[in-house]
Amino acid sequence: MTFPKVPMPDGVAVRIGAQIPERVLLAEKAATDAVDELPACLGPEGREALARSLNILAAANKTLAAYNPGLIVRFGGAR
Repeated sequence: MTFPKVPMPDGVAVRIGAQIPERVLLAEKAATDAVDELPACLGPEGREALARSLNILAAANKTLAAYNPGLIVRFGGAR
């Protein structure tokens, strides 16, 4: 049985977000942004951009893992 995806109400998201430290929220945003940029960096001319995105992802994942290892972001989506 599958359940339909229902969007989370904004009020619920705000209450959940209020429980998570700001540094973790910022790290999650940085990690997902870096992962979104990775496919554009995979050509030979994108080596510097790829290195920069991977460094951002590594730093953000370090913060996320310290808070909760289940929050680590990987290429292909969150774990």
